Amino acid sequence: MSDKTMPTASVCIVTYNSAEDIENCLQAVMQQSFPVERIVVVDNASSDGTAERVRPYAEQVHFIANKVNNGFAGGQNQAIRQTRSDYVLVLNPDVTLDPDYLSETIRFMEQNPLVGSATGQLVLASNREMMDSAGLGMKRTRNAFDLATGEPTANWNETKQVFGVSGAAAVYRRAMMEDISYEGQFFDEHFFAYKEDVDVAWRARKLGWTSYYVPAAYAVHHRGWKKGGRSSVPLFVRQHSYQNRFFTLLKNEPIGWHSVVIGPWIAAAEIIKLGYIVLREPGLLRCWPAIFRSMPDMMAKRKWLIQKAMQKNLQ
Repeated sequence: MSDKTMPTASVCIVTYNSAEDIENCLQAVMQQSFPVERIVVVDNASSDGTAERVRPYAEQVHFIANKVNNGFAGGQNQAIRQTRSDYVLVLNPDVTLDPDYLSETIRFMEQNPLVGSATGQLVLASNREMMDSAGLGMKRTRNAFDLATGEPTANWNETKQVFGVSGAAAVYRRAMMEDISYEGQFFDEHFFAYKEDVDVAWRARKLGWTSYYVPAAYAVHHRGWKKGGRSSVPLFVRQHSYQNRFFTLLKNEPIGWHSVVIGPWIAAAEIIKLGYIVLREPGLLRCWPAIFRSMPDMMAKRKWLIQKAMQKNLQ
């Protein structure tokens, strides 16, 4: 990449009670070998002093303090609207980047114009010889998952195409973001938080974009509650994750001949999950009124996506 054609990049971070992580995160962003055009931090009404930790970086960081929690999806959309760069790194505050993270991902994406998103090798802070994520995979049951979680990093040294990228440290191409945005929203704000990155990945794939894992880019992920089992995950997190699963299906799962094969797998998985919820996590059933209320919106978004995909195929 010569200086004349040098692409631009911005970094968008949403914080919520992230005082312990945000300074290390920002310092790593400022040490990137690739020039960062703008750093945007949106704080979702933290109560732990996160804002005070960001204020010393006022000259380098565009800071927005929300009075109410706007969710990850809404907060990231706020941050993204403050940028104009060719690439946007959507970054969690509990991720510490290697200095070449942006350089390596953007170099690969510049060489491959149909790559709409890329992620690097995310390793566990507790054991850096073990993988945290190599991007998103998708099962036959249409359950998305983090690729490579818990596997040795030595097994994940090759660049490869993946279903999508985790929102923890995702580099998105601006052209792709604009292409798949619906009514000005890149992340669907119905999701609030959790699985919004899966929805983005699915939308992008349907519109012809690809995602790649680039191991030359390296980062450390300091996960919090995810270190424990389901009992350590707050109920509101499980509720959003559960309902957002249905939102992704309503918006993105195609209906056709393949449904005869895939449909039973999805149905069986949901029946088993529902039985478990009724017995062990009945609090999740409170999601169903919200799911039903949101169905018309999800179907409108589905119709838009189908029509846009058809138009692209005709070009």
